[in-house]
Parts: sequence; C-alpha cells; structure tokens
Amino acid sequence: MSSNALDPEIAAALAQMPPHPIESIPIEHQRAGLAMAIPSMQKAMESQLPNESEYTVQDHVVPVEGGEIKIRSVVPKGGEEFPLLVWYHGGGWSIGDINMDDYFLRIISGKLKVSTVNVEYRLAPEFPFPTGLNDAYAGLKWAVENAKILSASLSKGLIVGGTSAGANFAASVSLLARDDSFFKDRPITGQLLIIPPVLHVDAKAEKYRAELLSMEENKDAPILGQEAVKYFKDLLQAPPEDPRVSVLLAESHANLPPAYFQISGLDPLRDEGILYEKTLRNAGVKTQIQIYPGLPHGGHIMVRSASISIKFNNDTHDGIRWLLSL
Repeated sequence: MSSNALDPEIAAALAQMPPHPIESIPIEHQRAGLAMAIPSMQKAMESQLPNESEYTVQDHVVPVEGGEIKIRSVVPKGGEEFPLLVWYHGGGWSIGDINMDDYFLRIISGKLKVSTVNVEYRLAPEFPFPTGLNDAYAGLKWAVENAKILSASLSKGLIVGGTSAGANFAASVSLLARDDSFFKDRPITGQLLIIPPVLHVDAKAEKYRAELLSMEENKDAPILGQEAVKYFKDLLQAPPEDPRVSVLLAESHANLPPAYFQISGLDPLRDEGILYEKTLRNAGVKTQIQIYPGLPHGGHIMVRSASISIKFNNDTHDGIRWLLSL
C-alpha cells in the first residue's frame, strides 16, 4: 500500500494546532497537556453519553507486584449479565490514564450493553517494560476473578482491547493468556486492536522488510512520525525482539482469539498492523480489518468531528458486535 494524502478535514483541524513534534516535548509536559485536554475531549462526546441512570461507574484499587493500580468499571444496569471488555488506553506506554477513554467506554457500555473494565497501568520510563504489561495482565486476571461484581458473564464474551500502546498490551495479553492455565476454562474470546504497534522499531525482522514500508513512507506523518515512534520505544526500554512487545515475532500465533483491526493509512505503524492481521489469518485465527486512507495515527481521537473519525468510531462498535457474535 502506498503512502496517501492527509484527509482534508483532518488537515484543516491539525493546521489550527501547534506544530511542535511530540518527541520534542518533555514527557512531564505531555502528561500535563493531555490532562488539560481531557475535559474538552469529553465535552465533544457528551451528546453520545447514555443517561447516567443506565450504568454504574466504580473505581477499584488492585494490588500488583510492587504497588497498586486503579481500575474503573462501567456496568450497565438491568439485573442481567453482560459480556466483558477489558480495555487499555494508549499514550506510547508513557502518557495517559483511565480518564482518557472514560466517556468512550461509557458509550460502549450503554450502547452495546457490555461491562467494561478500564485498566490504569503504571507508565514508562519510571516503570519500564514489562511493568505496564504485567499491570495490564494483572488487571485482566482481576476482571476475570471479579466477573460477578461486574455483572459479567464470560461465556457471553471476554474481549481485550486498546488503542495504540493499549492495543499492543491487548495483543500481548492474548498471547500470554493462551498459554496460561488460569484461562483454560475462561478464555479470551476476542481482540480489539486499534492502530496497534506490534513490532519494536529496532527489532531485527528482515524476512518482513519488503512488507514494512510505512515506517519510511509515513516518517513525517502528523501526530506520530518515525522519530516519535523511536522516542516512545526508547522510553519503554523493552528488548526489541521480546515477543511480549514485538508480538509479530511470537513463535506461534495459532489458537489466538479472533481479532478486529483498525489501521490508519497515514501511520508509520500501518504495515506492521496489516502484517499482523495477515499473520493471524494464516495461523487460522478469524480476523477482520478496516483501513482508513489519509488518517494519521490517533487522528480519529484528535479530530472527532471529521467524517473519517465518525466512521472509525462507528466501525469500532461494529467490530465489538462482530467479536461478540462469534
């Protein structure tokens, strides 16, 4: 797939924003900037929120190795049991918290009648790899063990999902859970992989090089370019070939849960996501993939009003429905 022109609606919106490349901003300033931006991000989603009487929101403190993490559950009301979605936010493994996707998950819970669990993992570089992943996995196990208080029925579906770095965690915990006896009788039933990084930028993967052109083609893409990818991978401090971060390099992808992919066309990570979908499909895993030409990494979040972003978010809901229908 060749590089493509920036979507005009996205381009017009980005032209109004400061041009500073993300890798030039100190991580503590990025975190503060995101925290300040969340209220306006939420305001843009208010009209889609279900009535507060339709769901219950609760924060839980979960002990993990070396500390504790926060988990936020959103449970539909109605006296019945629901499928469960365990969610990981994006932010390059080093930015963000459970407030980022709070409204996104409230909408999913209310609209799709899904119990959601939003895991706030500890961030790099203060907590380097694999701390965040271990937190993500601990959060998943907590959700499974506490399905009853979440009004969840795992037999109706157990989906793991995330955006960007969160999608990397979702793919990784799917691999870990496949080989873990803890999940033998309560397996993950679906993966929601939104703009996923699945191959460390420094990993030696020569056999795939002919299929991995987007890191160079989209090196100067807005929002996330090649230098920003390297910046966040450096903060993570993960061994490049470790299959817990480079999930594409796992020895086997057989017997993984069905996966729904959403890939941005103007993203350095585009081709590794496309390749991972192909790899899973060739391993016998059920997959669906949607690709959005002209959309940069995270553009559907930064410019929610754009037509392509509206389609992207509607497709996310359809992807969850598909995963629950299998």
